Amino acid sequence: MATARPKEVLLVAGLGNPGEEYAHTRHNSGFMVVDELARRGGVSYWKSQAGAMVARCRVAGREVVLAKPQSFMNTSGGPVSKLCAAYDVAPEELLVVHDELDIPAGDVRVKFSGGHGGHNGLRSIIDKLGSRDFSRVRVGIGRPPGSMDPADFVLRELKGEFAKDFAVTVQVAADAVEACVSEGTKHAEDLFNGRHRQEG
Repeated sequence: MATARPKEVLLVAGLGNPGEEYAHTRHNSGFMVVDELARRGGVSYWKSQAGAMVARCRVAGREVVLAKPQSFMNTSGGPVSKLCAAYDVAPEELLVVHDELDIPAGDVRVKFSGGHGGHNGLRSIIDKLGSRDFSRVRVGIGRPPGSMDPADFVLRELKGEFAKDFAVTVQVAADAVEACVSEGTKHAEDLFNGRHRQEG
């Protein structure tokens, strides 16, 4: 069977949890990145569709659909799969932005296809799409300190320096999405993967 390859990105789905109590947490990095792309693209109108907040936006000169699923993280696959059907988007044309515990804080990595790595949002999307062949921009949040429960870590509100540092990471992740849209996922991988470690 031929190996799937990424195609031109048509739909960018940022993962998170709806509600103000989750707005400033690591787990909502996908929402933050999509909001930054919308800000850059001058989006003024969002509509509710298929269980997500959706906006059309020009990203790196191309029109894409931005989406923030409003089901909770663990059931993100429902809205994402419905939007793919509504906009006739193949998995290879989907880009998902999500937080990643197994990547150091501040690092942003791009990949195409692969498993869910224990991330429940990705697990739900793979299950509902029946495919793992979509692009991902992975926002590194690192492992929790000491014996802290990862669930508490990802849902803890970011404050002070942590919030400032994370805002910078969100900017980099938005840059990575723009690179995926304009140059393709494989080019973005070369551009962003390992960059943080080399610079640091």
